[in-house]
Amino acid sequence: MKKFSIGYRTLKTALGASIAIAIAQFFDLHFFTAAGILTILCIQPTKRKSIHAVYTRVVASTVGMLLAFVFFGTFGYHPVVLGIVLVLFIPTIVSLGVAEGFVSSAVIMMHIYSEANFTIEFLQNELGLMAIGFGTGLAVNMYMPDMQHELVHYRQKIEVLYRKIFSEIANYLRNGDTLWDGKELIEAMELLNKAKALAFNDVQNHLTRKDNMYYVYFDMREKQLEIIERVLPQITALPVITAQAPLVADFLEDLSKHVHSGNTASHFREKLNIVKLEFAKMPLPTNHQTFLAMAALYQFIEEMDAYLVIKQSFKGLNKK
Repeated sequence: MKKFSIGYRTLKTALGASIAIAIAQFFDLHFFTAAGILTILCIQPTKRKSIHAVYTRVVASTVGMLLAFVFFGTFGYHPVVLGIVLVLFIPTIVSLGVAEGFVSSAVIMMHIYSEANFTIEFLQNELGLMAIGFGTGLAVNMYMPDMQHELVHYRQKIEVLYRKIFSEIANYLRNGDTLWDGKELIEAMELLNKAKALAFNDVQNHLTRKDNMYYVYFDMREKQLEIIERVLPQITALPVITAQAPLVADFLEDLSKHVHSGNTASHFREKLNIVKLEFAKMPLPTNHQTFLAMAALYQFIEEMDAYLVIKQSFKGLNKK
């Protein structure tokens, strides 16, 4: 059984519906509870989605009222006519790209059908319900909680996992054996997916901002993780531990202590070049297994350079 909880979106939905109904009742509008329904339909996860929801519902409701006015006024208020209206209405709003507004517009159309008397006063009533319902939903949804703390939390957890991964690889290169099960790789991917989704929502909650540095950061970390996952099998399958392995291990240990949101990639690329030079000075392989191990290590070094290039292109965040 899931833990019982009430989120901010639930509270906004309840508050918005109550306010909309109260306003509609105050103005003595017919079908006043519909204002609450229209408000509920406009409560979305982000501000941009809420604005889009209002747009689709206004357009769809307007189209619905026009069709209802023409067909009911011409052929009468009968179930068959209602069916014809819906048959024409649905493909129309789909072609206009406002299919999301079907439910709210259907509410308005059912009002027209049940009233069976399309007058100016009734039109004003429905427009009032739309204004109150959509307006209240949009107003309530303009409040969104600050996601900065959560984004920082995800960043810190992901960086801890990366440190652990590099530390374990270094440990393996030194000792040739490890009890590490690699669970941090799976945890990192799961956290990155959640973090990118959260960062995307944060962008959607800012009407004038089109990007989010945290989203760019998490996307960068995801690309780095792909490199780690690609080369890790080569390292864990080394036929022998060569003299070059501790050299690479020292570099990884140093890198593991400096995984953060700042940008020190250039510094570590210089260190990696030093590793390459030291690698080249060491004795050549004397047998096939040593050759394979050295080749795998050198390929790993090249992949780590690609890992750092990805980070180098990132501007960096505050190290909080």
